[in-house]
Amino acid sequence: MNRRFLICEDGTQFIGEGFGHSDTIIGELVFSTGMSGYQETLTDLSFQNQIVTFTYPLIGNAGINRDDDESLLPGCLGMICRDYAKKGSNWRSVMSLDEYLKQKGIVGLSGIDTRKLVRKLRTLGVMKAMIIDEDQITGDELKRVKAYEAPRDIIAQVSTASAYPNPNSGHKVVVIDYGLKHSILRELSKRQCDVTVVPYNTSAQTILNLRPDGVMLTNGPGDPKDMEDAVKEIQGLVGKLPIFGICMGHQLLSKAYGCDTFKMKFGHRGFNHPVREIASGSIMFTSQNHGYAVDEASVDQTQLMITHKEINDLSVEGIRHRHHPSFSVQFHPDAAPGPHDASALFDDFIELMDRFKETKTCQKEQI
Repeated sequence: MNRRFLICEDGTQFIGEGFGHSDTIIGELVFSTGMSGYQETLTDLSFQNQIVTFTYPLIGNAGINRDDDESLLPGCLGMICRDYAKKGSNWRSVMSLDEYLKQKGIVGLSGIDTRKLVRKLRTLGVMKAMIIDEDQITGDELKRVKAYEAPRDIIAQVSTASAYPNPNSGHKVVVIDYGLKHSILRELSKRQCDVTVVPYNTSAQTILNLRPDGVMLTNGPGDPKDMEDAVKEIQGLVGKLPIFGICMGHQLLSKAYGCDTFKMKFGHRGFNHPVREIASGSIMFTSQNHGYAVDEASVDQTQLMITHKEINDLSVEGIRHRHHPSFSVQFHPDAAPGPHDASALFDDFIELMDRFKETKTCQKEQI
């Protein structure tokens, strides 16, 4: 057995079996409540520089396949589970979870009481933690954990360095990449959108020069308050084009309209989060991965209206501008993993672009 330690910021230690990549890592310790979809979870760039604890006890039983990655280069540092399957048994499997983690440089830890760990995170909130092999322990690990500071330019680590196309024959959409999931591009492709993906720091004028029909603001890791430059560029787009934001994109769009954001105690990560659409009262189960949220009190000071709320903690899950063609949601309508209850929001985006184009055409004809 390769004994590997988890050392938490509060001094708690867990001892388990190491697998996957072997390295000493320090990052933010979070948990995900999904019962499947571990490959999509590990490759979600919103987990950049984090250590993911899976609440479901057995991970890896379906192996790893070639189709379900949400990014080419995963950003999470490590994963923790109660048990992991040394062999996958799905017909699509091309390698084991252990082999995959070694290939991608992700540290694995199994054999610990994940229920106890998650209860601690729910009580104390997310915290910094270290995973380290027993033979690397020197005695100053807790000091190193407490001294760790997460990088502030985290989105720069995951965004594309240059623009690239995802061609099609439909609406022209510029996707601003804050750490996008491939599933967002898949949903746009299903609707024949002619997509251009641009870096997170692309100027508003550069985007307007592309003459898109609409703009998508993607998910991404970190604190939206570290993205003031991006907020200013979004302010240069609002009211001029239809805008649809997801997750980090939702937070940045809200900030562009004057809202505030805050760090949640332990966030929402998984794909069993119930959300109520306020207008209809209907309930949908959603895929989520975020540690920050929009402050509801700050929304009241803007021209935004709240469209969705999380049922368990009543946090803001969706906003829409009362006059501009702008809306966003905190959850992932693209799912992957998770239910597709909210996928129709992509259709709403298409309809919004159609209506905006018709309005512009009518205005030109009147002139």
